[in-house]
Amino acid sequence: MLRFETAGESHGECLVATLTGMPAGVPIRLETINHELWRRQQGFGRGGRMKIETDTVRVVAGVRHSKTIGAPIAMIVENRDWKNWTETLPVEDFEGSGEKRKPVDRPRPGHADLAGAIKHDFADARYVLERASARETTARVAVGAVAKQFLAEFGIGVLSHVIQCGPEKSDRVVAWEELTALAARKEVLLGCVDSDAELRMKAVVDHAYRTGDTVGGVFEVVAHGLPIGLGSHATWDSRLDGRLAQAIVSMQAVKGVEIGFASDGAANYGSKVQDTIGYDKEERRFTRGANRAGGLEGGMTNGQNLLVRGLLKPISTLRRPLESVDLKTRESALAAYERSDVCVLPAAGVIGEAMTAIVLAQAFLDKFGGDSLRETRRNYEGYLEQVRNY
Repeated sequence: MLRFETAGESHGECLVATLTGMPAGVPIRLETINHELWRRQQGFGRGGRMKIETDTVRVVAGVRHSKTIGAPIAMIVENRDWKNWTETLPVEDFEGSGEKRKPVDRPRPGHADLAGAIKHDFADARYVLERASARETTARVAVGAVAKQFLAEFGIGVLSHVIQCGPEKSDRVVAWEELTALAARKEVLLGCVDSDAELRMKAVVDHAYRTGDTVGGVFEVVAHGLPIGLGSHATWDSRLDGRLAQAIVSMQAVKGVEIGFASDGAANYGSKVQDTIGYDKEERRFTRGANRAGGLEGGMTNGQNLLVRGLLKPISTLRRPLESVDLKTRESALAAYERSDVCVLPAAGVIGEAMTAIVLAQAFLDKFGGDSLRETRRNYEGYLEQVRNY
């Protein structure tokens, strides 16, 4: 089973990721992982932390001579900001450390602060903030970059774009080639393919900047080149739509997920929603009239592009804080402010790509197995031959 874990605090020494279950022989390029980490840091609306950090990965186990060796992969991304927090968050306590602490005793509405402090019996929410922070997703993106390189061996790509920022949205149908061009940009604004819509979105973020507010929106992840049959209809926890939904909603600030055109479908009749089926006798393959299902039917991929949308709420930390309560005095107070972002939509899309790639790699290996890339490829090619002869 392909599985991963992350560790590390937002202002700790580093972020750590481990990935187990990856077959041996998968080519891994550090440049590719670092490019994904760079993409996560981009976009209009990012805060001061991104001016401090320049994320690069250090692989310390599981990859040798540029290929996986079938052992657990361990990766480290160092936090440059750690030098400013060594006495605030030491591993071992020391005399006088109380004066160095930076307590978070006015919990932020919408954040994990209050629930986490009560759950873990902390006097303030500092330790909760450190782990609940979206800084953790740096490690997820590193893992996702490995999963992407595995999927690429089988012609599968995973990319994203922003389709809504606050009230402004783009309804354009986007081709895969446009997404690859978007991902190749050296300068990232808001990650929207539609340049006119992107300028309107920028105006929304500008307004949030001026008013001390934050803004959310919707990103869409697209997976291209998938075979029919990843996932299963047979059991609830093997349905790929459920696994993808958990992966996307597990991201910080994501409050909803949509597969395909779910919202439109819920407001329409079945005759307008289901994707018709045809057959091309010359190419000996089934065809579909549209892709409203978003590439998934009955918990399984159907051979079309996978479309997964994440609904991102505005970031909880506001420069003009909302009303809260002081944890010590229980008196009304303005919520704490930690250096934060105004808009993270392009970054959220990249994180969504990572989570989607991880789930797809899991489903791929669930179906085709293999202790080595050669074995997995042999199994996959045998399945494709079966599909062609169906």
